[in-house]
Amino acid sequence: MSTRTALPPQETADADQPAAAPQPPVPRRPPLRYRLRRDWPLLLMTTPAVGLLVVFHYIPVLGNVIAFQDYSPWTGIRGSPFVGFAEFQTMFSDPYFWDAVVNTLTITTFQLIFYFPIPIALALLLNSLLSPRIRMLIQAVVYLPHFFSWVLVITLFQQMLGGAGLLSQVMRQYGADGLNIMTNPDTFIFLVTAQSVWKDAGWGAIIFLAALSTVDQTQYEAAAVDGAGRWRRLWHITLPSLRPVIVLLLILRLGEALTVGFEQFILQRDAVGWEAAEVLDTYVYYEGIVSSNWSYAAAAGLFKGVVGLILVLIANRVAHALGEQGVYQRA
Repeated sequence: MSTRTALPPQETADADQPAAAPQPPVPRRPPLRYRLRRDWPLLLMTTPAVGLLVVFHYIPVLGNVIAFQDYSPWTGIRGSPFVGFAEFQTMFSDPYFWDAVVNTLTITTFQLIFYFPIPIALALLLNSLLSPRIRMLIQAVVYLPHFFSWVLVITLFQQMLGGAGLLSQVMRQYGADGLNIMTNPDTFIFLVTAQSVWKDAGWGAIIFLAALSTVDQTQYEAAAVDGAGRWRRLWHITLPSLRPVIVLLLILRLGEALTVGFEQFILQRDAVGWEAAEVLDTYVYYEGIVSSNWSYAAAAGLFKGVVGLILVLIANRVAHALGEQGVYQRA
């Protein structure tokens, strides 16, 4: 009779399995003193940029405290009484404020639909050109308007689409009534979108051209050998390569949903009326600078910043849910 004791089932199963491979040791992080000594040239080079960021972006954030005060520039922040959320209550009950918000969101949504895809299409078109000289010539032409001021851009559109512009003169020569698109509030949203496209579409295509330059050309060659045509290569290779950049720029654009541009709208506000051209930036300007209602304008500006932050966080969470990296990676 055997006297050997049988192992329990769990222990027998563990004994039959091969021994697990030893885990590699986790590398220790170098101490702070060593990293400072190693990276001090890089830290020194970033010091001016960090200084500018602190002086012009972080320190002014402290001034948002006047949104909770009855601020007067004569008494300063310390001498202005604290009123809590009184300015926000006044702002939320002001119908003109909500008109500016609705105009801003309407213009932002319209430009996301009709303006945001244009730099992508322009980058795809430029990337498909075989002649480098023609590509560089077109790039120089479409980049140039970005360096024009809004005063010059609006003046050029006035000369083309105004009541005495080129389009109206040509129509009158053929017996038709002229058009004055520059003063028509019904077409103002199309006008500002066309101005933005003409001015910044070429500049916006630079990022997408840079992303296209990183695509492995052997993928196109392999797809062509397999019989994929131009459109299938575009759909299955080019656009997936641009998707991370598109998602990132879309998230950043949503963060500026309440910022559609100040100079472009303030220059045309009187021509089309405040009902069509009043956006949140111009509303803050007239309430804060023109009317000297500093606390009220600060409350509106703080509201715009908080809404932009919330939109960025929501869009970034949606990007993570769809498998994209977004603005930042989750820990």
